[in-house]
Amino acid sequence: MRSITMTNLEQIEGLLFISGDEGITVTDIEQITGFMRPAISLMLDKLAEKYAEDNDSALILLNSDQTYRLATKQELSPIIKRYFEVPLSTPLSQASLEVLAIIAYRQPITRLEIDEIRGVQSSATVQKLVLQNLIEENGRLNAPGRPFLYITSSYFLDYFGLHALEQLPPLSEQTDIDPEEMSGNLFLQAFEKRQREGEQHGTTTKSNG
Repeated sequence: MRSITMTNLEQIEGLLFISGDEGITVTDIEQITGFMRPAISLMLDKLAEKYAEDNDSALILLNSDQTYRLATKQELSPIIKRYFEVPLSTPLSQASLEVLAIIAYRQPITRLEIDEIRGVQSSATVQKLVLQNLIEENGRLNAPGRPFLYITSSYFLDYFGLHALEQLPPLSEQTDIDPEEMSGNLFLQAFEKRQREGEQHGTTTKSNG
């Protein structure tokens, strides 16, 4: 059986996808892939042309000071806005709770660090939580690309019936957790433990009504 190899263009497209709203610089692509800068520029031009010419694609490639990111086309703004404005009368999704739990325990934290813990891309979930005022930006990390740092908001405490983050139970019975063993589920289990304890004491979250 022939093994499937990823093309250079697919690798760059994958990096653009995982970098989310923060985008990725040509320098970072060069360091990660080992591709030469002229080749990277050529492939980015091909991707930009591909999205621009495909009327069935929702995506475009934006370039701001040599930082590239995928975005949705302007004509999709109304439907995208409605998606992010879904009211909090709707229970939070599993993905939202997982991202919230990770931020609550590890803040301040970048979206890429959240992605590493969860093993999946979290850009849309993070953006929605910001618009729902459950998390907020708290400066940028002094690292390549200067990614945003995220923390929970004061509304987060109110929403989950907390007076302070210290009310969250320990992340694990282990005192030292191997970073390789961390997963979104680990954070979520600890977070759900707090919710169960709150219900037992007569304090429920707003997401439950």
